[in-house]
Amino acid sequence: MNPVAGHRLGQGTWYMGEDPARRNDEVRALQLGVDLGITLVDTAEMYGEGGAERVVGAAIAGRREGVTLVSKVYPHNAGRTEVQRACERSLARLGTDRIDLYLLHWRGGVPLAETLEGFEQLRAAGKILAYGVSNFDTADMEEALGVPGGSALAANQVMYNLRRRGIEFDLLPWCRRHGIPVMAYSPLESDRREQQRLFSVPALRQVADRHGATPAQIALAWLFAQEGVTAIPKAVQPDHVRANRAALDIVLSAEDLAMLDAAFPPPSRAVPLDVL
Repeated sequence: MNPVAGHRLGQGTWYMGEDPARRNDEVRALQLGVDLGITLVDTAEMYGEGGAERVVGAAIAGRREGVTLVSKVYPHNAGRTEVQRACERSLARLGTDRIDLYLLHWRGGVPLAETLEGFEQLRAAGKILAYGVSNFDTADMEEALGVPGGSALAANQVMYNLRRRGIEFDLLPWCRRHGIPVMAYSPLESDRREQQRLFSVPALRQVADRHGATPAQIALAWLFAQEGVTAIPKAVQPDHVRANRAALDIVLSAEDLAMLDAAFPPPSRAVPLDVL
């Protein structure tokens, strides 16, 4: 079974593990999310140079069986043998014997065939249960599918939100045709300034008012309405974690979706993949 299947909402951890003073709050936020049923947790060796994985490890200690764990490997660590060592380091930081979904963070200089061979070896050893990619556009996915092991890709994690809908032109339909879930990172934008630009759009606020919700919750609910998409927002404050979970209960009407489409038009042509 695909480890992403059944998860519309996960917990992101970008920027976690960088400030020791925030560690306890980060751990408690992830634990609260799991308690509320947000059991998919996404991290990467890049985040805080392993710090985020350590935060996740502390958060899931004693509750590993109830968590779907996703981590990502640096491209320069994605060689046939290097990826074995990188995975072992991630496992040690996470305090577990397996990663449910292991992703290549973005394309680098290592040939895809070599990376996927390394992933297959990790899967055969039981150290990962599935593997996939991140920041891959349509041409990258086509290439990966033609490489030995490419047919086993279990996810593509990309930037996707109401303001950044470029993947809808070709990448998202391609992934749907091939049964590959899309994980949407930065579903509420990447920083406060960009978030304010998103949340201040009148149509988004009108839909939010109609549902007695916040603009952020409607932006998440819009993603939940997209077939084959899992959103992975980061939250450290308990009220944000609860608000994210509550967004799962919002059902947008056809009128809501039409209003959001008018305010945030889908792409009419191919555009470069948004990457952070």
